[in-house]
Amino acid sequence: MTKAFYRKYRPQKFSEFIGQEHIARTLSNAIASGIISHAYLFYGPKGSGKTTLARLFAKALNCQKRKEGEFEPCCECTSCIEIQEGRSMDLIEIDAASHRGIDEVRELRDGIRFVPSKSKYKVYIIDEAHQLTKEAANALLKTLEEPPAHTIFILATTEVHKMIPTILSRCQRFDFRRLTKGEILKKLQFIVEKERIKIEKEALEILAQKAEGSLRDAESLLDQIFALFGEREISAQDVKNLLGLVESEILFNFFDLIIEKKLKEAIEFLNSIYERGVDLQEFVKDLISLLRDILVFKIGGKNLILENRGEEEIKKIEGISKKISEENLRRMIVVFLDAQNKMKFSPILQLPLELAIVEICSKF
Repeated sequence: MTKAFYRKYRPQKFSEFIGQEHIARTLSNAIASGIISHAYLFYGPKGSGKTTLARLFAKALNCQKRKEGEFEPCCECTSCIEIQEGRSMDLIEIDAASHRGIDEVRELRDGIRFVPSKSKYKVYIIDEAHQLTKEAANALLKTLEEPPAHTIFILATTEVHKMIPTILSRCQRFDFRRLTKGEILKKLQFIVEKERIKIEKEALEILAQKAEGSLRDAESLLDQIFALFGEREISAQDVKNLLGLVESEILFNFFDLIIEKKLKEAIEFLNSIYERGVDLQEFVKDLISLLRDILVFKIGGKNLILENRGEEEIKKIEGISKKISEENLRRMIVVFLDAQNKMKFSPILQLPLELAIVEICSKF
C-alpha cells in the first residue's frame, strides 16, 4: 500500500526537520546532555510539526545505538524501526479528542506503573490535550506530579488557553509557529524531486500558499493533485481549477468596479463569474485577503505581504492604495466579512455579496 506523502516523508532525524529550529535545537541539546524533563507541552497551529517532533524526540531518547553526547537517532536499531513503523509498545499515542474521559486517564495511570518493554523510556504523546474533561485533566495532573522515572509525557495542543494552569506549570512549554511559505515550498520541492513529479514551480507556490502555514495540509494537497493528474506535467492552472481558486485578475477587476462606484457593472460582474463556475465562498475569502493586504501596504507594511504576493500584484496593490482611504478600506473589510458570514445561511448565495456591493457603492 502506497503511503501518503506526509507519512512517507516525515522527518526521521532532527537535521531533516523544517521550521521550529529553535525547538528542535533545544530538545536535541537536552538529549545530548541527558537533562530530560518528565513532561513537555507542544503548543501551536495544526500542521506545524508537534506530533512529528514528539515522535522524533521519543525515537532519539530510546535509540539503542545513540552514544553519550549525541542526539540524532540511528534509524537502524530495533527501537527506532518500531517507532518509525508505528508499532513500538513503549510509545503510546492518545487522541484526547476521542479518549477524553476519566476512565481512559485512569487506564493510562495504571499502565505507567509498568516499566518499558524494551526501551529506556515509556513515552506518552497526548494529542489535542485541551479536549480532556476537567475530571480527566485533574487525574492526569496527579500523574504529572509524581511520574515514574521511566515515563515521559508530551502533551500537544492547538488551544493552550483551554488547559488547566496546574498542568501547564508542570510542563516544559514549547510554542510552535506557522511555517512560512518558503519553508513549505522547500519541503514540497524535495518531495517532487524524490517522486520525480513534473509540476510547474508556480503550481507548488500556490500549494504552499493555500496550506496557510500547515506543512501537512500542503503535502496532502500535493498527494491529491498527483493522484489526479498522474505522470503528466501539472500546471498552475490545473492546481487553480482543482482547488477552485480565484484568479487575482478577477479580484482586481471587481475591486476597480467597486471603488469607481459602478454598482450595476459590479453586480453583473459578480453574477457572471458565478455563472462561469467561480466558487463565491473562495471569491469573498480571497477578496478579503486582498483588502487586508492593501490595508497593510497602505500603513507601511510592504514586507508583510511580500511572502504572499508576486511582484506584479504588489505593483497593482500600490496603485490601488493611492485611490482609497484607510478608513474606507477598514469599512469595506467589515462589510465583506459580514457578507461572508451571511452567505453560509443565505438561500441565494450571491445575495449577501450583492447587498455588500450596494452598501459600499452608495455609502462610501
